[in-house]
Amino acid sequence: MSAVRRVLIIVSSGPSTPARCAAPFHTATLLACMDAEVTLFLSGEAAQLAQQSVADTLRASEQGEPIRHFIQQAKLVGARVLMCRAPGVVIDENALIPELDEIASGGELAQMILEYDRVLTL
Repeated sequence: MSAVRRVLIIVSSGPSTPARCAAPFHTATLLACMDAEVTLFLSGEAAQLAQQSVADTLRASEQGEPIRHFIQQAKLVGARVLMCRAPGVVIDENALIPELDEIASGGELAQMILEYDRVLTL
C-alpha cells in the first residue's frame, strides 16, 4: 500500500485572467480522485475567488460553468480550500463562499510549501 501523497496547489489566477481560473480546481479534483490529499491555497488576486459574488459569476469561458462549480467539484472529492489573509485588508466573512475551509497567513503557506510532497502553482 502506498503512502498518501500531499499536494499543495497555489492558486494565483483571478478575475483578470478568467480563462485560467478553473484549471487549479479541476486539477485538484483529478488528484483527489487519485487518492492524493489536496489543498488549494488562494493567494493574491485568486483570493477574490472566495467571494460569493466573484465565484458565482466568473466563468473560465463565456458559455462555461461559474468558477464556483469547479470549487464545489474539488470539495466533493475532499480537497481543502484556503484563502490568504492579506495584511491590513478587512475581510467580510459573510461574503465568502461556504466551501472555504480556512483563512490562512503567508507564514502558514510557507510552512505548507516545506511540508507537502508536491507544490504546484496554477
